[in-house]
Amino acid sequence: MIEAGVVKDSMFAPVRIDGRRLRSERTKQLIIEAYLALAREESPVLPTAAKVAERAGYSVRSVFERFPDLHGLQIAAADFAITQVVAMAAPRDVGGDRMTRIRSHVGTRARASERWLPLWRALIANQSGSEELQARTRAMRERVLSLMEHMYAPELSSLSDTARKHTLVALEAIVDVESWARMREHFGLSDDEVSAAWIQAIDRLLPPTPSE
Repeated sequence: MIEAGVVKDSMFAPVRIDGRRLRSERTKQLIIEAYLALAREESPVLPTAAKVAERAGYSVRSVFERFPDLHGLQIAAADFAITQVVAMAAPRDVGGDRMTRIRSHVGTRARASERWLPLWRALIANQSGSEELQARTRAMRERVLSLMEHMYAPELSSLSDTARKHTLVALEAIVDVESWARMREHFGLSDDEVSAAWIQAIDRLLPPTPSE
């Protein structure tokens, strides 16, 4: 029979934390962050294991102790980046009026595009031989569509299913990462100018907002 006092004491006993496991997870995270930093700098060329190890401050052996190969590291980095993008793209001002919602959406997409453009280019350029990366690319596009469907629900509610789908696809093309890059790099527009162009295009494309 177990004494009540023993049970009570065991409930409040300090939990032992595996220090080696924590250090290993920390090392894994630093390697992922090093990979992402290099991917931004060298996009669309993928960073080598040697460069990742050097940037992270570890040996190449440490990299492959935590990832089966560079492709495994790329998948882990893509998953981490997607998590960050999703957090940045969380819908805001959903209950606002038409222009408040459009400006909020454009601001979110602009920040995400500016930050993640190089990684997105690396992902697109190297996805052809990887079903995992292709799936993540599709998931990101679906996420953008889902967010817009939520943000612009009042306007889209007046459309048929087909018209709603076509409008969402057109909106996705407007706020695509490469759309941001093209206007910034090729046409030399500032952040504010690109955002203004997006706001104008979205406002013109959306159906009228139903009167309340």
